Amino acid sequence: MTDREQYTTGPASGAQVRKDGDTWTLILVRDLRHPPTMVWEALTDPAQLSEWAPFDANRSLAAVGPVMLSTVRTPNAQAFESSVKRAEMPRLLEYSWGGNDLRWELEQLGSGTRLTLWHNIDRRFIAWGAAGWHICFDVLDRLLAGEPIGRMVGGDAVKFGGWQRLNAEYAKQFGIETPNWPPKAAQNS
Repeated sequence: MTDREQYTTGPASGAQVRKDGDTWTLILVRDLRHPPTMVWEALTDPAQLSEWAPFDANRSLAAVGPVMLSTVRTPNAQAFESSVKRAEMPRLLEYSWGGNDLRWELEQLGSGTRLTLWHNIDRRFIAWGAAGWHICFDVLDRLLAGEPIGRMVGGDAVKFGGWQRLNAEYAKQFGIETPNWPPKAAQNS
């Protein structure tokens, strides 16, 4: 049995939603065992992003300026002209993606890092986002530990039973109902 086959998610945790009218921001916090410089590289290096993130980047995110971010493992792959707005190694990274803003803060925590993500997401899909990022953070942690299990995003994540459970748990935590997606046909494929 491979590490990926043995992977299971923990309970939904470390997430909250900041609501400002129709603008909702997902805030996820994860304590990682790895130093900020190592986490920074995983957040900015295209080769490492392709191992855990829900998008591919056409260049390093470590410098301010335009960047193309492309979704992966989705029914309709999309490329977005994005922009890195702030890149302050190894503590702060801000960029846009698909019309949303993402802000990553890295804080030294002993020999590790407290990683905080702010991501404004359509409120109908905020539990999905929390479940997806939760899995991405798990994959990132294993990648940094030298025990990669491979990217689990898009359709791969949705088919994974842990995503379904996390989605329901986060929806309950946030006091929302999630859309009836994916269709049953996609869940069984």
